[in-house]
This record gives sequence, structure tokens and C-alpha cells, in this order.
Amino acid sequence: MQKEVKTEITKEKLIAAASKLIDGCDDPFKVTSRQIAEESGMQAAMINYCFGSRESLIYEVYHRKYKESLRDELIAKIINSDISPKDKLKKLHYLVAKFLVENYKLTKAITNLVVFGRDLSEESFSYGYVKEHFKGTKTDKECRLIAYEMSTMMQLIIYRKDDIARDMGIDLSKDKQLKHYIDLRIDLLLPDVEG
Repeated sequence: MQKEVKTEITKEKLIAAASKLIDGCDDPFKVTSRQIAEESGMQAAMINYCFGSRESLIYEVYHRKYKESLRDELIAKIINSDISPKDKLKKLHYLVAKFLVENYKLTKAITNLVVFGRDLSEESFSYGYVKEHFKGTKTDKECRLIAYEMSTMMQLIIYRKDDIARDMGIDLSKDKQLKHYIDLRIDLLLPDVEG
């Protein structure tokens, strides 16, 4: 069997094991590399070999669940609509935020990687809409930074959703309040531009 095929099989086993363990626990931080390896029948070193880290493996679990849960036709409808780039961002970020809230265990597990470990040279899906919104009044670097802040702050706010509900009275698990938060955040970062 070719090395690439074996590696893909190993990756799939590790993803399935990590997903099963995370789904069955209260705190994803307690899911160790050793447990994942044992569940998958692989050596723990294969996690780093295939994914670079346990956190990257867990991010892959998140990413797959995310892709499975979002309906491509709904995203395509938003992207292809005639609404403004700002309104597209509001709708798209709401879908992402809703998934993060509904899959809170995974959100907790990936926040550190998303906020601190993400490769900033890669453009986020928000960047193009941010750039389009500002119509050349901001540099590319400024637009990339705004897009990064937009997604990072959303990730942190949802990570702290229980504290925010308790201390600020905003329950992000309620659709209306989550939508209001997303709209507020994007309005703050994307003020209306003349022209």
C-alpha cells in the first residue's frame, strides 16, 4: 500500500477516534493524545506526524463537522445574493456563530488554535467582503486585520458565552441575541462608507 494511502487511512482513524471521544466527554481538554491513539489503534506519535499537534487534529474534527452541518445551498444563496458585502458578512458570521454555540465543546477545544495558532498569511473568508465593503478606502493589510479581528473576537466571545450570559445578560444560545451580537460586532468594525 502506498505511503499516502496509509497516511490517509491513519488520519481518518485518528479523526474518528477524536470525534468519538470529544462527543462522549464533558470537557474536550481532558481528551488526551494517548486516549485518541488508544481509541484509534494507532501510536500517539501518529497524531503529530499526520496533523502536527493534538489541537490541529481536534480542529480537523471541528472543520469536518462544520462543513457537514452547513448547507452549501444556503451559503451559495447568501454569497450570490444582491445584498451588500456587510450584510453577507452578517449572515455568514451568524451561521458560523450558531454552529460554534451549538458545538460548544469543540469551540472550547479549538479556540486557542484559532486565536493564537492560525496562520495569519492565509486569508479568511471574511477578507474579500471586508475589502469590498471599504471600496479602496482601507489598505489590504487593514482589511486583513479587520477580518482577523472580526473572526477572532467572535471566537472569544462565544468561548466566554456562559460568562457573558451571567455578567452581561446576553444569552448567545438564543438566536435573536446571537444575531444581535453578530450585527453589532460587524457594524462596529465596518462603519458605512461613502460612495
